[in-house]
Amino acid sequence: MAEGPFPEVHRIVADADLDGLCAAAILQRALPDAEVVFAHPALVRSGHLEEVIDRGTVIVDLPFHPGCGWYVDHHLTNRPGEAEAAAFEASGGRLDWAAEPSAARVAHNLVAPFSDLRHLTNLMPFVDAIDSGGIDRDDFLADGPLVRLARCLGTAHADFMHHVLGLLVAGADERELVKDPEVAKRLASAAEDRQAAIDSVRSRTTIVDRLAICRMEGLPHRASGYLVTAHVGAEADACCVIHGHVDGAVERDDRPPLSASFYANSFYEDRRRVDLSRLATLLDDTGGGHANACGCRVQAIDASGDAEDRPVEAEDVERNLEQWLALWATLPELS
Repeated sequence: MAEGPFPEVHRIVADADLDGLCAAAILQRALPDAEVVFAHPALVRSGHLEEVIDRGTVIVDLPFHPGCGWYVDHHLTNRPGEAEAAAFEASGGRLDWAAEPSAARVAHNLVAPFSDLRHLTNLMPFVDAIDSGGIDRDDFLADGPLVRLARCLGTAHADFMHHVLGLLVAGADERELVKDPEVAKRLASAAEDRQAAIDSVRSRTTIVDRLAICRMEGLPHRASGYLVTAHVGAEADACCVIHGHVDGAVERDDRPPLSASFYANSFYEDRRRVDLSRLATLLDDTGGGHANACGCRVQAIDASGDAEDRPVEAEDVERNLEQWLALWATLPELS
């Protein structure tokens, strides 16, 4: 058991992606008695985790919630403002936000002085790269075991995530991890499913004003920003991927609501560089993420872009896209 200046925590709430998984594993090395709950940003922002988050909870790689006792993250749009941060810390909360390439790196920096994390030496650079847009295009297209592992995660695969979590907490390195029978089985399945995702991206992607728009709504599988930008190459500076279902809900892992993810084309160095989080927050107050990777939910709006009090319908995707494209055309280049 690690001994360090850590708050008393009985629960770790983490994002259900590779970054959140590794961050949770690092924190659980320091807090072995804490349970781990995997979630996604919309569950926090929509209030669906109110009964889960309390002062004995550490939230990592997810939006800030003032009801937790410890907050660990690296997303710019998740960082609480000065007044909110001061109030949180004055009430006894601990805030560890840092501009690192991954939340796992933030957690690693906190825990490494007090716990042996050498088994993560080779895994951490990959987590940093894939979460911050730093993965090499050739490495991505080679579809190695860790690239496939990242596709096998999510709240719909909570049992598998806890299996991988247990391996990492127990000290498995990346080689031992991918050789585990259950992990190897999932990775083989992910390799077989990849071609279907590639075919969907090819048939459902259009480029408008150097923004690649991939329409994956209504489909059971997802497409990552890496997959879309690897497909379009130098023809686009960024992409917008639509996922989910018209009748979806944030609490349904099998049928999420309509949403959009925005990713910079990290494979193309000469791209136009803008703050994509402005697109994610244009219509959705709960949207956000990084300047180069972020997301939001599709909103019910009228033709002018004004919010309407009604359920989201299929036509809202077109209306949202129209607003995003108008803003995209005017976004200033980042210095």
